[in-house]
Amino acid sequence: MSSFNDLLKEQLKDPQFKAEWDALEPEYAIVQAIIDARKRSGLTQKELSDRSGINQADISRIERGVGNPSLRTIKRLASSMGMTVKLEFTPVRPTK
Repeated sequence: MSSFNDLLKEQLKDPQFKAEWDALEPEYAIVQAIIDARKRSGLTQKELSDRSGINQADISRIERGVGNPSLRTIKRLASSMGMTVKLEFTPVRPTK
């Protein structure tokens, strides 16, 4: 994984690449939060599908970052894992 991190570090020096990367970060954070919550709950995608009524293929797409789940879907997934969703707005940090 080190070579990926090295490549990413180099690519992030490009302002255009960094702007695109930063723009996608909230989406990746949501995807990672869903994956982490599912794993902490000890559930497979299939088990989460059974609990939530959301198709396993849709859960897979969400976790791969190719789905665009609504807040309602995210809340259904959270509820199926015995969790709730916390949405937070934070100030934008000025670029240096």
